[in-house]
Amino acid sequence: MDHRYLATTRISLPAIGLGTWQYKGGTEALRVGIALGACFIDTAESYGSEEVVGQAIRGIRKDIFLATKVSPRHFRPADVMAAADGSLKRLNTDYVDLYQLHWPNYTVPIEETMRAMEQLVDSGKVRFIGVSNFFVRDLQNAQKAMTKHKIVSNQVRYNLIDRSIELGLLEYCQKHNITIIAHSPLATDLARIKARDPERVIDRVAEDRSITPAQVALNWCISKAGIVTIPKSNSIEHVKENCTASEFRLFPEDLQLLDRNVRHGRRSSFEIRLRSWARYGLQIFGRSQ
Repeated sequence: MDHRYLATTRISLPAIGLGTWQYKGGTEALRVGIALGACFIDTAESYGSEEVVGQAIRGIRKDIFLATKVSPRHFRPADVMAAADGSLKRLNTDYVDLYQLHWPNYTVPIEETMRAMEQLVDSGKVRFIGVSNFFVRDLQNAQKAMTKHKIVSNQVRYNLIDRSIELGLLEYCQKHNITIIAHSPLATDLARIKARDPERVIDRVAEDRSITPAQVALNWCISKAGIVTIPKSNSIEHVKENCTASEFRLFPEDLQLLDRNVRHGRRSSFEIRLRSWARYGLQIFGRSQ
């Protein structure tokens, strides 16, 4: 398994970890992934998978880099603390390696939230602080609100057909040594990616390299500097397929062929701001109910 350093730390993460959003594979599939070197597991309080992750890592906790997330509705300081304790209980551990803000919450001052996150680090319940689905301005505001610790990661959607982070966010994170944790590297379904590949270049590259189309898509994702990825799979067969996707390197001509021929989208900065304000409106509305 290929490895990457987490931000400027000396923590080495596998390039391909294990995601658990909508996970239904039980402990066995996670254990198989861990045995293959995918010792980075990501979950969240909203996923409903923390308990099964806790069961999967029982007895091997020290060998696992464990990440979870606090939901935006829990960004008030007291709620952050309570949410962290709830996650620790479900995960059956006394600390998490990476605690992430799941989305920006524009109804709670970021200074309050980051103060609580830093207190969790100081207490030993959290080792590192990360965020998820934060755009550049969100990242800047969150880091500015911190007094003694750094944001080490930003978990965002990135795959062959959704490359919105290439409009500034990827470059910003690379420049500031913030690791990108790419979720949904196979989109919601590999078939969606292949539907945007009219020339079948993914299949052609896979055939030429004696690998699978899913491995092509995953390897394309981790070919970028500062990126690790967390595909989710409910089957042991697909976990094995995913975990071996970092054991080779696509050739530069392969990467160029994929970039040129797979139809992809990038949301503009205007669209990104619009989505952020829409989320803000929903948060305000929910808070008033």
